[in-house]
Amino acid sequence: MPTTPVVSRVITKEELCLMEQVPSSCGIVIFGASGDLTHRKLLPSLYSLVLEKVLPKQYYILGLARTAMSDAEFQAKARESLGSAGTPAQRDEFIRHCLYMAGDYQDIKTYMTLKQKLAGLDQVYETQGRHILYLSTPPSLYESIVQQLGSSGFAESRGEGGWVRLVVEKPFGSSLATAEHLNQSLHKVFREKQIYRIDHYLGKETVQNILMFRFANAIYEPVWNQKYIDQVQITAAESVGVEHRAGYYDQSGALRDMFQNHLFQLMSLIAMEPPSSFSADAVRDEKTKVMASLCFPQGQQIDEATVRGQYEAGAIDDEVVPGYRKEDGVRADSTTETFAALRVNIDNWRWHGVPFYLRSGKRMPKRVTEITVQFKHVPSSIFRPLMAEQISANVLNFRIQPNEGISLQFEAKHPGPKLCMSSVTMHFDYEEAFGIKPPEAYARLFQDVMLGDQTLFSRQDWLSHSWTFLDPIIERWAEQKGKGLAFYPAGSWGPREADELLQKDGRQWLTT
Repeated sequence: MPTTPVVSRVITKEELCLMEQVPSSCGIVIFGASGDLTHRKLLPSLYSLVLEKVLPKQYYILGLARTAMSDAEFQAKARESLGSAGTPAQRDEFIRHCLYMAGDYQDIKTYMTLKQKLAGLDQVYETQGRHILYLSTPPSLYESIVQQLGSSGFAESRGEGGWVRLVVEKPFGSSLATAEHLNQSLHKVFREKQIYRIDHYLGKETVQNILMFRFANAIYEPVWNQKYIDQVQITAAESVGVEHRAGYYDQSGALRDMFQNHLFQLMSLIAMEPPSSFSADAVRDEKTKVMASLCFPQGQQIDEATVRGQYEAGAIDDEVVPGYRKEDGVRADSTTETFAALRVNIDNWRWHGVPFYLRSGKRMPKRVTEITVQFKHVPSSIFRPLMAEQISANVLNFRIQPNEGISLQFEAKHPGPKLCMSSVTMHFDYEEAFGIKPPEAYARLFQDVMLGDQTLFSRQDWLSHSWTFLDPIIERWAEQKGKGLAFYPAGSWGPREADELLQKDGRQWLTT
């Protein structure tokens, strides 16, 4: 008897966009809940998930910090952080889920009280022992908090369907040795699958869009290699100074603060091989291979491939601002770099001979993060007397922030004489194309933690490779003390030496 063939229905892209998974009910504990990050980013991001209807109906948010505060006082602060988004009823409902307890992070009694409180809340909100433990504290407290969590039995889930996930904010150490020590401390209590090292850059829609752009379009991957690409530039510029972070920043500097995580993550996404799937391990495997393929400069090579700078007094938007050494909380003789530029080479078949230029600095003309891929010039010109090098190279630009989007510069015939040629730009603007502002990065990352998806979080081996690359540079600069530190006026694109870094390679910064 003939059987009727089964035809599987193809799911459309439009349907996939509507398939955002709502996580299971859970409780979120924020250590350091009295701090700025909680009220500026974390609570507004969780509230945005409520507005998008992707936060479970049953949840609670428990803030924990040393500051004495009642539930009502915490809720009042939380309400202020939400602004006017949503309706009054939606804000009221979210606030009812926000609770608070005070305690000393190093006192075992705090964790015993916390354990009892969570047991009661789990019953009320039917969260079945599913807990997110978010460390929004100074990094110096990570180890002691995790140790106390382990001693109190927080690492293992209770009941069927329960889980425990630890979220750790950057910085992940200050060197390879400290990063490895931190990882060892975390692993004494939590398994790697439970640890979510958060880098908010990876939560940005336009950063995730790099993967879609590369691997969902057939026209780019064939030319995504050393045969066609001349150079890659990554810029993360900030117009602000150190603000209230002087105590941390003067011990850190631009390399630790921006390169070890944000810039190296962007470079990994641009340079990685196609993963076997869009699973967390497959994506992170390929990103880690990029870091393992870096050429590690030593000694004199470091001096030739790096630039460090520090801003002096200048003007931002016509406002006079002080130099770094005049900022509150900064040492008068500080040699901490507020600007750094690196030439990085990736030693594999795809990228051999293609320089990656990375730079980041404070007190620059504007706030912008972007990746620029410049293709090679045409090998020979048929448009004589124009020579090949006179024809502008194609440039692909990923704008991460602000005004998120992608642009492609190419050559076209200009109206007029036969050989009249001009560069034109085709531009995709995220907000204009989709009619919505890109969501807050932390919202995406919170949702992924609830779903147990580690794709957008840093893995231990990736971190080790990044520190292995940076440690010799940091040590070299420390040995030289102030020697080699270049100064630049606030409001400029950095020191002259950063321009010379590219000029000796016959290139220049492609500043927007």
